[in-house]
Amino acid sequence: MAALSTHDTIAQTVTGLGYDLVDVERTKGGLLRVTIDFPHVAGSEQFINAEDCEKVTRQLVFVLEVEGAAYSRLEVSSPGIDRPLRTEQDFERFVGELIDLTLKAPVGVAAAGSTVSANQKKFRGTLEKAEVNVGVVGWQIVWSDEPEVKPGQKVSKKRIPAPLQALGFTLDEIATARLAPVVDFKGRKPKVLPQPDMDKTVDKTMIPSNPEIERPVK
Repeated sequence: MAALSTHDTIAQTVTGLGYDLVDVERTKGGLLRVTIDFPHVAGSEQFINAEDCEKVTRQLVFVLEVEGAAYSRLEVSSPGIDRPLRTEQDFERFVGELIDLTLKAPVGVAAAGSTVSANQKKFRGTLEKAEVNVGVVGWQIVWSDEPEVKPGQKVSKKRIPAPLQALGFTLDEIATARLAPVVDFKGRKPKVLPQPDMDKTVDKTMIPSNPEIERPVK
């Protein structure tokens, strides 16, 4: 039987302890950074704490030593407010949240007829599901170019709001995707854009710190 890769070993260990593996990152200095979270349960939200990080750290130190993995320091932490989104399950979990999306390539000709630049690759908007083809569900982010209203600023009731724009994408087209780091002292809340009336047109562009444990290695 072929030996597991370091990533697979970490994934197997983390899931075996009842957590989800969010990310594994290696730095040039030999740091092995492991990000964990609780499995998603609809209607319930749990947060990783220091005890969870310590539990996973202890087990990983043992397992990685047995496997002979090369690294100088191990760090286990929670995802943070800018949690990366990588899998289909991640996107399912955070529908309705504000995200930062970077595409592998600019939108190009798909931007024709919209206010989006053909060279644009980075977007911030609300994550939604979208039907890309008949019976095929994909993803999109929706945003408005409406200027942010400053505290105390008066807004004319006659002002016509900027139309919403939508960018459709597939997971294969993504370079990176993260939750937008929005801080709310009453708890993290998604910045959900107001939904337009169904009779109104929506412009669309469619294209095919937290608890942390560091453990030096002896």
